[in-house]
Amino acid sequence: MSPSPPRPATSGVHLRDLTARIGASCADDVLVTGVTLDSRAVVQGDLYAALPGFNVHGARFAADAVAAGAVAVLTDAQGSDELAGCTVPVVVTADPRSVLGDVADLVYAHPSADLTMLGITGTNGKTTTAYLVESALRAHGRRTGLIGTVETRIGDERIESVRTTPEATDLHALIGVMRERGIDACVMEVSSHALELHRVDGVVYDVALFTNLSQDHLDFHASMDDYFAAKASLFTPRRSRSAVVCVDDEWGRRLAVESGVPTTTLSTSARSTTAETPEADWSAEESSGGAFTLRERATGASLELVSHLPGHFNVANTALAALALLRVGLEPAAVEAAMAVPPDVPGRMEVVSAGGPDGPRCIVDFAHTPDAVDAALAALRSSTEGRLIAVLGAGGDRDRGKRPAMGAAAARQADVVVVTDDNPRSEDPAQIRAEVIAGAREVVRDGSARATEIIDGGTRSSAIAEAIALAVVSTGDDRPVDTVVVLGKGHEKGQEIHGVKHPFDDRDAVRAALAAATSPGVTA
Repeated sequence: MSPSPPRPATSGVHLRDLTARIGASCADDVLVTGVTLDSRAVVQGDLYAALPGFNVHGARFAADAVAAGAVAVLTDAQGSDELAGCTVPVVVTADPRSVLGDVADLVYAHPSADLTMLGITGTNGKTTTAYLVESALRAHGRRTGLIGTVETRIGDERIESVRTTPEATDLHALIGVMRERGIDACVMEVSSHALELHRVDGVVYDVALFTNLSQDHLDFHASMDDYFAAKASLFTPRRSRSAVVCVDDEWGRRLAVESGVPTTTLSTSARSTTAETPEADWSAEESSGGAFTLRERATGASLELVSHLPGHFNVANTALAALALLRVGLEPAAVEAAMAVPPDVPGRMEVVSAGGPDGPRCIVDFAHTPDAVDAALAALRSSTEGRLIAVLGAGGDRDRGKRPAMGAAAARQADVVVVTDDNPRSEDPAQIRAEVIAGAREVVRDGSARATEIIDGGTRSSAIAEAIALAVVSTGDDRPVDTVVVLGKGHEKGQEIHGVKHPFDDRDAVRAALAAATSPGVTA
């Protein structure tokens, strides 16, 4: 069981007022002071949401919830049939999940309305952009909260995240705690799952940001169009007041046209303009060393900024963050000053070893889609003196179609590709590796690969050790320093194999392999 998130103090809402909000009715009336869909997290005064699940219905656990202090149950018709004889009021609605956001928003007294809310969606770059925005707001003197893939931050308190976007019940409680503690701005990653599963219902973002869209999560979404539609639902008056959209890809350009809220567009590429879409409102013009000028087309006004993380895609992330800050009222000079402060972004282009005479430069990154792998390796290519050695795998029980494309992207950019296990989950790790390797070898055959070696590295720790041993050998005798980049897991501190999450951190594995490879007397 994951730890329950903190909850705010609340005076509560009468059940009749709550049911009126969601268009339901209830003959009984009690005071509801909290809401949860986890029977194990119930405290006295809660409304327990008994939802249909993949395997069992939440109504099965209603008795436990009532025993723990639940004063009412929210469920559907199927759940109601299982709750005959329940000793607390039962509220029935056709789709209880779809009203949970509104319920939690009311119970916790509309907490998001009292904070500046910024929500970031897209396939790649959500986490980095969220940290960039949060870091800059904090540097500007705002009291900030952060909710995302890596962690939840409430001021200086940090809580490890279970998923990118919490369930609606937990989300509103967290925002309520932020309000209680004097937080005035909350930056969130908003996943497509969260939008489809109503996790952010009841929140209206002051600014919604779109980074990009590429293949991912097609085990959940029926097609790329469905995936896009989920993301695009954030850019409607129901969910946001304004938007900043990067139009570097076709999906961003489409969103800029279809957005239902006032939208500022950003281009970092000459390809962003087409006959169907106008020139972007702002453009990023790169110079050197990560520095770039962010220029407004209509007025010629500009900001001088720097991307503290390598790669063209991080220029886009930085520019998006800057435009979001302008949207929430910061002056241009304040944006420049706030974004000059380097952010700490766990597992995103994170340097574990800077390299040197005793070993390679080693970097850990979360890239786990074909486009992200391509962009991460391309970003490191220009700063790699020797060989670029990539370690990557693909997750089990997820979008299988992207596995060969990930291998192909790595082979096109890296000199050596070591394929390994990611989170195999219930699948055979060897079969997953074979699918990634097949994609890498296909581009070798068609002549578009840079890679000269495609290696089946086996388990993740052995693959990381093999990659670093290769690099240590190649950096001997005054040869140029190699770069080893370990892709896919980034900040994660566990590896899921057959239902068991084993402790594993790429950064620790890299440090251990470096220590072993560079110890006196060690030879290849």
